[in-house]
Amino acid sequence: MTDCIFYGGKGGVGKTTCAAATGLELAAEGCQTLIVSTDPAHSLSDSLEADLGPEPSEVDLGAGPGLETTDEGDFELDAGGSLWAVEIDAETQQERYEKLATALAADLRSAGIRLSDDEVERIFASGAPAGGDEIAALDLLVEYVDSGEWDVVVFDTAPTGHTLRLFDTPEVLGPALETLQSLRGQASRIGTAAKSAVFGPMSMMTGSTDGEESLEAFQDRLERARDLLADPERTEFRIVLIPEGMAIAESERLVEKLRDAEVRVDRLVVNRVFEDPDEGCSRCQSRFERHAERVSEVRETFPALEVVTLPEREGEVQGLEAVWSIADRLPAAA
Repeated sequence: MTDCIFYGGKGGVGKTTCAAATGLELAAEGCQTLIVSTDPAHSLSDSLEADLGPEPSEVDLGAGPGLETTDEGDFELDAGGSLWAVEIDAETQQERYEKLATALAADLRSAGIRLSDDEVERIFASGAPAGGDEIAALDLLVEYVDSGEWDVVVFDTAPTGHTLRLFDTPEVLGPALETLQSLRGQASRIGTAAKSAVFGPMSMMTGSTDGEESLEAFQDRLERARDLLADPERTEFRIVLIPEGMAIAESERLVEKLRDAEVRVDRLVVNRVFEDPDEGCSRCQSRFERHAERVSEVRETFPALEVVTLPEREGEVQGLEAVWSIADRLPAAA
């Protein structure tokens, strides 16, 4: 059974670093681990020093803890784990769903099926084409979990606004899918050829040649994805923030949203905390005290959540050496 860990939060707070570090730690502990980036920025490649694409590829873990050196000088995991990573090509996925919407609209007209204004709005204004990247993420979530190849899938998610849409997607798509299903009766009355014309574009979703089965399979995958997201035994969402007032407020809204969606949230990661001020540097001391106050505010705002802090580093945390340096500060298991 595959578990899932999601890292979410506003843009630029260090979600990718946390996902990469967690993936390294899980692999070092013996887990077959996959890190999935759904963030359009795609900085996971830089963090892992790997050439990543839209298909999972294995990552060389470098000289991290828990690794042994082979006779060839390479590093291998002594616990039998492995790390894989993938960066979802959001632009390609978006084009896929936009093409679907265009083709479906044209075929509905050519098949002679007349829709009311409300029905048209439900299909094409429900957010499905515009939410193509979120739909792709949910599709892939089910695909990776069902494959059984990995013990844990770690998601480096998009910034908060996109993340919220991802969790809303099954409900957003519901009305559109219901309306499409209601067209089956009309298509049957027109004839088999027209039915094929109407539902043919749906085969783009699953590769199936039977449009009706494709629609049902697509809806089933979305429902299974939603069930997985809300399964506390298998999925955990971790929120990453920085020690600033606005970040704390935004995280509070995200926690509320996730709890409303019945998604498990146990931990907050406060990144870029200034920890070691130079003696005699008044500005450093002031910054240290300000960050300490913000961390205390986080703990007071979220008393039921575990709060993990990561130190501020000079420059961006890029490369395996830098990611390994913080891996042991993040809890690996969900």
